[in-house]
Amino acid sequence: MKQKTNLHTAALTDNTTIKVRFSEVDSMQIVWHGEYVRYFEDGRESFGKHYGLGYMDIYREGYMVPIVELTCQFKQALSFDEEVIIETRYIPCDAAKIKFEYVLYRATDNNIVATGSTTQVFLNKNRELELTTPSFYQEWKKKWKIQ
Repeated sequence: MKQKTNLHTAALTDNTTIKVRFSEVDSMQIVWHGEYVRYFEDGRESFGKHYGLGYMDIYREGYMVPIVELTCQFKQALSFDEEVIIETRYIPCDAAKIKFEYVLYRATDNNIVATGSTTQVFLNKNRELELTTPSFYQEWKKKWKIQ
């Protein structure tokens, strides 16, 4: 059974599928909670490749984008060898930030197993916080018709 989530309207969405590896399960034979953060990372990497906003694309423009906020809500457990669909949802905002929401589904039944979000900020090469949106990011938004 699908569960309701409180999600914002996404401007862009990417889906990727992974398989739970043995090294990701704990002594209870379920995915260790910390691995879900890695699954979010897998989703961001897939999103970046799909839409041209990967970490190296950003770095080539002279910026780094550390995560400053992360949430994760666990709904159901995952086990070794299960396939997981990672839905990565780009949430537009006016600030100089990159916001994503995530919905993880068990592939066999499409049940939601976890949801979460991340917020990233822009640092320049001197590791100083950018308070205005970098021009390359504004152009990226225009390319994808994001207000």
